[in-house]
Amino acid sequence: MYFIGGIVESPSNIILIGMPGSGKSTVGAILAKITSRRFIDTDVLIQTEQGRPLQVIVNHDGYMALRRIEERILLRLHLDNHVIATGGSAIYSRKAMQHLGSQGVIVFLNVDLETLKSRVSDYNKRGLAKRTNQSVDDVFLERFALYNRYADVIIDSSNLTHAEVCARIISVLQLKFDALS
Repeated sequence: MYFIGGIVESPSNIILIGMPGSGKSTVGAILAKITSRRFIDTDVLIQTEQGRPLQVIVNHDGYMALRRIEERILLRLHLDNHVIATGGSAIYSRKAMQHLGSQGVIVFLNVDLETLKSRVSDYNKRGLAKRTNQSVDDVFLERFALYNRYADVIIDSSNLTHAEVCARIISVLQLKFDALS
């Protein structure tokens, strides 16, 4: 694995995981542009395939239905040279995470709970795949261990701008791959 002109050559995908509000979609789009990759947001794939917003899926079919749809879509992805922003609940599927990990480097955008709450005013409108009685705090604690389990790289990004997060990802991946070569 090596870099050419600051671009990871192998594995070719950079997969972003993290809580809703962690910046996966925005950072992903910027990172794709900087690294000359294509960008894909799996939440958009779900909404396009289903013809409805994530919150409508959760409201009408339940959070487990959204997780099953997400898993199916993630398992169908066979991409090269992409930045992939996953939905916040992607980490509930071991099969999907192993599949994504086989195609790229998984980067956890770690943002503290206080910052997430300041970024997202109403999680009840975000299509959060959670049990009805679960608070955002509960979801955060539950998912934190899973994000850490699947991450190849962890970027603490609570106090960083989107551009700084991108620079940090590129820097860390450069160091990681230089060490392997």
